Amino acid sequence: MNTIEAIEQGQLTERPAMRSGDTVRVHVKVREGDKERVQVFEGVVIGQKRGGARASFTVRKVSFGQGVERIFPLHSPVIDRIDVVRSARVRRAKLYYLRALRGKAARMRERKPKSRA
Repeated sequence: MNTIEAIEQGQLTERPAMRSGDTVRVHVKVREGDKERVQVFEGVVIGQKRGGARASFTVRKVSFGQGVERIFPLHSPVIDRIDVVRSARVRRAKLYYLRALRGKAARMRERKPKSRA
């Protein structure tokens, strides 16, 4: 392990396993003046960038008919927690094609949990 990886190891935080197509609820700490509150951003993960402490993920939601995308650093202290609401079955890592789809066309098929027989 080189020096950079050793330094980054202490900055990593424990996050749930999530994939592209998952609907997640990201609890973000927001500072307003001297107060701090938690704001929730819920949407679909349309892409992830790996890379240790530099990892990030993009979440997309539609708010009042307008598409909103937000890029979050995965190990940032600004993120309070991440909840995976549901998982979808997708066939690619980057879901940028969802930007062109509206309404029912943008739905994704739910991933079935593996059954144990």
